Amino acid sequence: MKVVKFSIRRWLVIVLATAQAAALFCLVSRLHNESYEIQEQKKERTHVLILSSWRSGSSFTGQIFSQHPDVFYLMEPAWHVWTTMYQNSAKVLSMSVRDLIRSVFLCDMSVFDAYMPSNKTKADLFQWDASRALCSPPACKNFKREDIIPQKSCRILCGKYPFDTVQDTCKTYSHVVLKEVRFFDLKTLYPLLSDPSLNLRILHLVRDPRGVFSSRLKRTELSRDSEIIMGGTQVKQNADREYKVMEEICRSQAEIYQMATQTPYGDLGRRYLMVRYEDIVNDPIVKAGQMYQFANLDFAPRLKTWIHNITHGKGQGDSFIITSRDAQNVSKAWREDLPFKTIQRVQTICAKAMDVFGYQHLAREADQKDSSLDVLLPRSEEPTVAH
Repeated sequence: MKVVKFSIRRWLVIVLATAQAAALFCLVSRLHNESYEIQEQKKERTHVLILSSWRSGSSFTGQIFSQHPDVFYLMEPAWHVWTTMYQNSAKVLSMSVRDLIRSVFLCDMSVFDAYMPSNKTKADLFQWDASRALCSPPACKNFKREDIIPQKSCRILCGKYPFDTVQDTCKTYSHVVLKEVRFFDLKTLYPLLSDPSLNLRILHLVRDPRGVFSSRLKRTELSRDSEIIMGGTQVKQNADREYKVMEEICRSQAEIYQMATQTPYGDLGRRYLMVRYEDIVNDPIVKAGQMYQFANLDFAPRLKTWIHNITHGKGQGDSFIITSRDAQNVSKAWREDLPFKTIQRVQTICAKAMDVFGYQHLAREADQKDSSLDVLLPRSEEPTVAH
């Protein structure tokens, strides 16, 4: 009888030990498979909107965030809205753009179903390869999650993945950062700013209007966007259209800043930060540190090295692909490229924006050629706003 009881006890011990081992194995396996999710749950869920306009250095600024290992980044997801519904004006499209942005912030990528084919893949997403997150696990197994990943390499190796990987990947990050150039009114964003589930912060990136205008003249692919901005407004000459578009860009950028800081709506406090592109290229490490701090991100040494190298090269850059370049010279190229009459006209139509953001007007052609004359005014104090 004792032998039987001993055998039963031994059998129970073996069963329990086996069950515990199996349970432990399952737990370890699950923890391994969900390691990214568990790691990111420890961090505060944060959403950042890089709000800017075309040709303002936003692609470069977006890469500062994209290369951070805690960030899921997408570049201009609203491109899909404007491309699909291009017959409408920017004002009409603003609500659709806002709804798409909100869904993407919440990692609900089903919102793209209305703007993409049913058999879509990750490669159907506009500029998907600008996102380091979509070039590393779990979206792509060819790179490590902590790698600095060149966009061209990502495009070659990581495109043939199902679209579902975009949503699955998004959910594994503590920070979702989106870069957008298709908002012209801060009031459109207030439902997102008041949504407690988003914890939304706005990084408002601006650039000298003369630099924006000069860069826009070189980009023929902006013509459809210009038509949407014009909203059916007719101009006598094609050359006048670019000035009208620039006027609207300058107006909206200045009003967004004033509404965020100087009006009854200006209660955003630490959730809003305006940054000038020229300040970034003049002192990229310091400014990147400030932007990371604003977004509650750490600043690893390898990121500092990458930012230094990417801004101190000899290249002139590309439309969207960020490669090593002399960032300071790129930001000042308009002083060599634009005729002085063009500069005068841009200064006239963008006078308020230049005053608000602290850009010095050039009174003479000689000033344009004087490289020692700095057109970037200090912002230790708020500049006087022209009315």
